[in-house]
Formats: sequence, C-alpha cells, structure tokens
Amino acid sequence: MTPGLPNILSLALLLSLVYLAVAVVVLIGRLTDTSGKEIARRVEQVTRGEGLGLDTADLVKKHELSGLRWLDVLLSRQAWSRRMDKMLDQADIKAPLGIFVMLSLIFAVTGYLAASLYLSNPLLSLAVAGVCGWLPFKWVVMRKDKRMADFERQLPEALELVGRALRAGHTFTSGMGMVVSEFADPIRVEFQTTLEEINFGMGVTTALDNLMDRVDCPDLNFFVVSVKIQNESGGNLAEIIGNISGLIRERFKLKGRIQVLSAEGRMAAWVLCLLPFGVAAVIQFVNPGYLGLLFTDPMGRIMSYGVAGLITMGILVIRKMVRIEV
Repeated sequence: MTPGLPNILSLALLLSLVYLAVAVVVLIGRLTDTSGKEIARRVEQVTRGEGLGLDTADLVKKHELSGLRWLDVLLSRQAWSRRMDKMLDQADIKAPLGIFVMLSLIFAVTGYLAASLYLSNPLLSLAVAGVCGWLPFKWVVMRKDKRMADFERQLPEALELVGRALRAGHTFTSGMGMVVSEFADPIRVEFQTTLEEINFGMGVTTALDNLMDRVDCPDLNFFVVSVKIQNESGGNLAEIIGNISGLIRERFKLKGRIQVLSAEGRMAAWVLCLLPFGVAAVIQFVNPGYLGLLFTDPMGRIMSYGVAGLITMGILVIRKMVRIEV
C-alpha cells in the first residue's frame, strides 16, 4: 500500500527529530569533555611557576564510559560495557561508550516509530527497532575488524624489521622504535604505546602483555609469547622473530588460496540467500496483490513466520559452510 501524505510528513518529522537528537548527543559529548581544559589549566600553572597541587590520586588516569555522570555510573555496573569499551579502544574511537548507547536508543525509538507508520504488526516494528539500535555498535565492530586486519597485514614486515635490527646488533626496543618510525598506523600507534610504557619503567614482558591485550590479533600472541619465553630461557631472538614472520606470511598465502578455492561456494551462497527475496520482489512487481494473503490472512502470517525462520536457519548454515578459518 502506497503511503499517504500524512505518513510521509510524519516520517520527515521523525528524521528531523533524529538529526536534532544526534546533534544534541554530539554537543553533550563535546561540552562534557573537560580533559583538554584540565591540561590547559595545568600547563598555565606551570608557566606561571605555580605548584600543581596534585596528590597521589590525581596522578591516576581516570577513564569514564560517558560524559554524563549518571550514565557513567549505570554503564560501569554492566559487564558488556567493559567489553564494548575495550572494542572502542581497539577501533581507535575516541568517543565514549555513552555516546553510542544514546545513539542506539535514538535509532531504536526512531526505527520503531517509523515502522509503526507502515506496519500494523508491533512485533515487526520491534524487530526494526532492534536492527536500528544495533547499527551504531555494528559500525564499531566493522571499524575494529578493519583496524585489526590492517594491523595483521603490517605485522610480518614489522617483525622482519625487528629481526634485522637484532641481527645488526641493536636492542629489542630499538627495533620496535624503527617500526614506529617506518610504519604507518595502526601498528605505529600500538608499538609506540608499548615503547612509552617501557621507557616509563614498565617491564618489557608487562608492556608486551598490555600490547597483546589491546590488539585482537592471534599472530601477535605468538610473537609476545615467544619473546617472553626467550627472556626466561634464552635463545636467538632474531631467529625466533624471523620464523614467526615467515609463519605469518605462509598463513596469509594459505588464506588467499582458500579464498580463491571457496569463491564459487560463496557466490552460490549469495545466490541462494537472495533468491527468495528476489522472486518475491518479481512476483510483487508482476502481480501486486498475489502475495497479499501472506500478510493479511492469519494462516498466511503463520506461514510467513515459518518461512522467515527457515530462511534464517539456512543462511546461518550456509554461512558456516563457506567460512573457513585459517
């Protein structure tokens, strides 16, 4: 059924409210970010020769999940918020978690209201709201995966540079410093953070453990564990790092070969997953009233729910079949 003018106006009003709500959320985040003002105040105190007047508690870095006090307290009590906050760090997103929580709520409410204008079933409206509320966190996951993939691609060359530096007589930290000066983000940022921790007096193994905790990369875990074992038992660290670099390169070659061999299966999976929706769209275009019983008749709605469940199950099974982990 073609939406009438009142529905179109209501949808336009909802989109305007979404734009206003997002702008308010961003503005609140900027106004509540007082870290820059605090740094400027302390630099000004030092410039005037005044004492900073800091006690031991001021030296501890305070990490907040939200600029709003009540939301920060609420998120700090949740287990999932710590995992999501760690994911924000891995994605190199500076915005606090509270911003994405508020955006998710805004998108969910807007999706529900917009779906209610066109759908009479409240369950479908709730499903649309859930998908809309999931979009901000999905964007975080996608950005985190892309950054970790970039780190993984840079890792073999970085380890090879560290190994060459060790063979030339440089120290391990000097080799990591070469990686910082020669490579781009994200590996430059992560290695620079590790070097800063070592220079501030933290042990090498502890700094590497922190690096392994910040970066979600299995290949990096092999490197960190190998360095820790070498520190305890001794051995040729340059040779160990070179072997790890070669192993990562071979794994990339195997992964590329598997991608080529499974290309036909992945294309067939896309065709099978999109075929029901394509056929339904063609039928609706050729005969607009033919599929109406599936949404108006009670038995037709039951059949539609069953078909949707079977399609979802089939997509999950096909996805499991075509995804091969290396």
